[in-house]
Amino acid sequence: MDMPGQLTLEQQFQLQLLKDQVRNLSHEDAQNYVIEVMRQMMVKDNLVKHLLKNA
Repeated sequence: MDMPGQLTLEQQFQLQLLKDQVRNLSHEDAQNYVIEVMRQMMVKDNLVKHLLKNA
């Protein structure tokens, strides 16, 4: 991985698997999934900020 903004080959593979899985979700399930992913990203951001603040 040359750039931090690029996906590794393993991450690209995982993303393709996820695409295949979500393709079959109902509209409501897809909305709930997006909301949960956003919540987890916010938690991750908070953890990174906390770690950087206390480093």
